[in-house]
Amino acid sequence: MTKAEVITKISDKTGIQKDDVTQAIEAFFKVVKDSMADGDNIYVRGFGSFINKKRAKKIARNISKNTAIVIDEHYIPAFKPSKVFVEKIKNSKKIKELAPQD
Repeated sequence: MTKAEVITKISDKTGIQKDDVTQAIEAFFKVVKDSMADGDNIYVRGFGSFINKKRAKKIARNISKNTAIVIDEHYIPAFKPSKVFVEKIKNSKKIKELAPQD
C-alpha cells in the first residue's frame, strides 16, 4: 500500500478532506524524522516505537578492490512494533490466507 492509498483510505474512513489528511501525514513524518535526527525516540502506545539503533564499528570488505574498509559506529532508524500490533498481525485471518501452505 502506498502513501497515497493510505491517505485515500483515511480520508474515506474519517470524512476529512484528502488535502488535510495529506498535511497531517506529512507533518507526522516530519516530526518523526526531525525528532529521530535529534536523537529522540518516539513511542506510540499500542502501535510501536521509532528508535535509533546503534551499529558498532566494524571492518568490511570492498570486494571490487579487495581491500578492508572501516565502517564507524553509527545509528540507523528502526521501527519496533508493539505487542498489541504483533498479536493483531499474528491473529489476522487474511494474513493466514495469504501464507503459503506447507
